[in-house]
Amino acid sequence: MPKDPVMLLSYVNTQLRDHYKNLQEFCRSEDVTEEELCSILRAIDYEYHADCNQFR
Repeated sequence: MPKDPVMLLSYVNTQLRDHYKNLQEFCRSEDVTEEELCSILRAIDYEYHADCNQFR
């Protein structure tokens, strides 16, 4: 996964859209905790929205 938060955002949203039905599945597959991922993306003002399965 990309280290840069903006690149990470793009990567995660693309993966969620194309391959995973929710954030939990993505995190299990990438071996990252939801808390860690959400914390990184929250730092650039993005939150996960389960209703649309993306960070925005």
